[in-house]
Amino acid sequence: MTDLPAEGLTTGERVRYHRERRGMTRPVLAGLVGRTPDWLKKIENGDRQLRNVGMLARLAQVLRLDDIGALTGTPGAVPVGPWGKLSHASVPALREAIHASAYRRPNDLPTTLDELAGRVRQTWTLWHSSAHQRTEVGALLPELLLTCHATARGREGAERRQAYRIIAEAYALAQQYAAHTSEPELYWLTVDRARMAAEEADDPVMLAASAWISANGLAASGHTDECLRLVEDAAESLRPMLEEGSESLRGVFGSLALKAAVTFAQDGRDGDAWRWWDEADRTAKQAPAYWHPWTAFGVGNVAVHAVTIGVELHTPGAALRRVADVDPATVPSVERRSRLYIDAARSEYSRHEPAGALHYLKKAYETSPEGVRYVPAGRSLVVELTRTATGPLRADAVELAESVGVAA
Repeated sequence: MTDLPAEGLTTGERVRYHRERRGMTRPVLAGLVGRTPDWLKKIENGDRQLRNVGMLARLAQVLRLDDIGALTGTPGAVPVGPWGKLSHASVPALREAIHASAYRRPNDLPTTLDELAGRVRQTWTLWHSSAHQRTEVGALLPELLLTCHATARGREGAERRQAYRIIAEAYALAQQYAAHTSEPELYWLTVDRARMAAEEADDPVMLAASAWISANGLAASGHTDECLRLVEDAAESLRPMLEEGSESLRGVFGSLALKAAVTFAQDGRDGDAWRWWDEADRTAKQAPAYWHPWTAFGVGNVAVHAVTIGVELHTPGAALRRVADVDPATVPSVERRSRLYIDAARSEYSRHEPAGALHYLKKAYETSPEGVRYVPAGRSLVVELTRTATGPLRADAVELAESVGVAA
């Protein structure tokens, strides 16, 4: 078989080349990605366009390609891990650090636990303040986790519990980073490490916070009932302490309430969704200037979640009315502001308003390029707009797709 030309081939021709190179028949490849041989034949012959980035990722995975660009002709645009997700350059170092945490010594050990806590908190601040949060935090996470483990080693009593509170906070950040960029096994390892550290910390607030971490994964993987049981149990464990509790306690309770609200909305249970949102809203208003350093819980983030709930309940008009209630200045997290604009774009698209959807997607990208590229809802909507937009909008949609790295 001749080598693949550097340029000039269509996506379908590239799919055929790599299929034949691996010795696969058309029915085998089609079956492995959940499609019919006739569908694949039309793709390869150019009778049907392939622009869906999710399907491109699945084809790249099955064909054992490292990058979607091998199929689209734009190498390096969208790397794909062997698990079929869009990957990130820092994932291998994070994986190595997590697996080697008991044996590798970090370069610079802090002298006190307070110094270690400050490093972890500064990295959380970077996550919320950087428009390129995954790249900047990903560069720091491996060494940070090694430092946490090495600093905790040999501690006893109260110092040991404090060290594990810090470790739980570091793994909570690792979970946020790994959610859309790593294989499921690594993601769930970060979740489990956070939970184990919270248990060692022997702190009810930290244990409830670890429930929020686990619930994120359960909801994303479709385990709705388990997610709801977990967040409701964790929230109820904190409820008796709300009146006299710390701002951190109320922040964790409010974060659990928002998780419950969005998960109920995704399950179509609007009464329960808004009941939990009301709980979060009341909690946030008790300290209007406060926001939780991990979850960004506060009055602004509660308002953002009202938009998300409207989207998940398939009430785009209500969601867009909620957008008008959000003052971006009250949302200190760049990543959360980007998600606000993605949800607004989803609402506009649901109302068959591609111009409005494109407007908000551009704002999301301007706020945080990585907040669009690595979030499936944003990335897939960009691809969908390149497929459906017409007239002058199409050129703008293609330009955005090229910026995000999903142009096919």
